[in-house]
Amino acid sequence: MAGRECYHCKQWVEEGEAHDCWTTTETALTKDLSEDLREAWQRLRETAADFGEQRIYASHNSIMFSRKASYFFVRPKKSHLEVWVFLPRPIKAAQVRKAEATSKLKFGNQIQIRHRDEVEAPITDWLREAYDFAGGIVRGGGSADPPGQRKPSKKTSTKKTAAKPTARARGPKRAARPRR
Repeated sequence: MAGRECYHCKQWVEEGEAHDCWTTTETALTKDLSEDLREAWQRLRETAADFGEQRIYASHNSIMFSRKASYFFVRPKKSHLEVWVFLPRPIKAAQVRKAEATSKLKFGNQIQIRHRDEVEAPITDWLREAYDFAGGIVRGGGSADPPGQRKPSKKTSTKKTAAKPTARARGPKRAARPRR
């Protein structure tokens, strides 16, 4: 019979048969968490969901929170929740384990959460700031220049240069010398 082998799960799928091997869900990723971590996860999710319209979905081994772009994600681990918050700046605080540039405009800030009581200010403030940043809103600390008011980048020059002469103005093309 005609069919194909699924690239991901290596299962044989008959032609026309529905197949979905991406069964990653929030429930599947959080089912093995301890009670403390499960409560911390629930509080973190509720806090983020209260910010407003967004997309919350599971992807591979993470749970993503996004607006126009992902503003933070959570990787459930055995001993902690690994939270990466995307802001226009690195955060310098005791709660932040690592901060690294993820693009020209964003920094990923890694936070480890082990208990429900840790999901409070300043972590919730950073999540809110990231939510606003992902939606194009800037609250203090960042540049709020509208697109037409931005300074020109270093790559684009404001100097006018003379146009290059055309082939006709330069004269006939010479034949290339053979290499020795």
